[in-house]
Amino acid sequence: MRKWFVLLALGVVGSALLAGSAGASGSAGACGALAPADGTGRFGGVISAQAIAGSGACAVSNTSDPARGVPPLLYGGGPVMASTGRAPITVTPIFWNPAGHTMTGEYKSLLRQYLADVAAASGTSTNVFSVATEYYGSNGHIDYSIRLGASVNDTRTLPKSGCTVDPSDTSNIYADGSGYDACLSDEQLTQQIQKVIDDEHLPSNDYSHIYVLFLPKHVESCYYPGSTTSTANGQACTINHQPTARYCAYHSMMGTNWPAFGTIYANMPYPIYHSAVGYTCGSDAGNFLGGLQSPNHNLDADTETSPTSHEINEAITDPNVFNGWIDAAGYENGDECAYTWGPVSGPFGAEYNQVINGHQYLTQEEFSNHDFFDTGGGCVQSKATEG
Repeated sequence: MRKWFVLLALGVVGSALLAGSAGASGSAGACGALAPADGTGRFGGVISAQAIAGSGACAVSNTSDPARGVPPLLYGGGPVMASTGRAPITVTPIFWNPAGHTMTGEYKSLLRQYLADVAAASGTSTNVFSVATEYYGSNGHIDYSIRLGASVNDTRTLPKSGCTVDPSDTSNIYADGSGYDACLSDEQLTQQIQKVIDDEHLPSNDYSHIYVLFLPKHVESCYYPGSTTSTANGQACTINHQPTARYCAYHSMMGTNWPAFGTIYANMPYPIYHSAVGYTCGSDAGNFLGGLQSPNHNLDADTETSPTSHEINEAITDPNVFNGWIDAAGYENGDECAYTWGPVSGPFGAEYNQVINGHQYLTQEEFSNHDFFDTGGGCVQSKATEG
């Protein structure tokens, strides 16, 4: 069983939670969430998502917060994205925004700024990326040494939909009432990433590069081609009105030599929040924040920073989603602390918990084995805040 970690968004039919249906996986957990369920092949280790605020509430401490899985993280004997004595980890964002599916310049600019700030803060101990330095792999010890690769503005036309958008999913997906007009399978996404790598002559098949693919609004994505209305054969998709509604983002490794080696990537669908489906990828989750927070006054980009942090941190500690750092329940470091923010600053509506290179962001905490053993918590905002 391989671990393809995703930010789970559980489907509902109409306004009904699928927790008790055949299409849902796992069982109800804290804050109205469902526990992750295993899958087959590269699909598994699904992490829970949360209902929109009001359906549940989580307490938050001013120290470290408890994990959602079964810590501690256990080392599986495989590689990590190690950089001690090696080249830095290069994060290359790919903004796929063809005609008819454009992204605003501000959206792309803020996400680039976030990744640039994470890179500029390399070596510090005051943000969530510093937490990973306690982990190691067969290829060395993780060092907080990140560089931002040249971002790619990909305007290639979307291919013919590889999965079928159900008529009920053409509206009431996003907060503005709009929905999907295209659906792409993971195979199509990885083919697109490979086209970018080939055209731009970028490095691949190593543990020093990750390609972060940001999809445009109105594009649904699924594991497999075909129907989005049935979970048969493990089908799972982004938030929709079907039983396949599962994830907000995921990371994995592509290439025919997986899991021995390959190219590390993340699929980052356009963020969904305040959705009529009843589930969210944002800080309007049913937790103590109680509403969407946008410290940079761009709700879409501010929402996307947390899953971006989640997926990159997980890729660093478990790049081939197979034998890195995973707990006994299949959770990676990001899964342990999904939708756990810790103490925040700033006015309501613009609250933040990270100051990175002088800029303010709101991202989930990350898991520290050290803190877990010291305090019993484990979810922290930085290495400096570990117990």
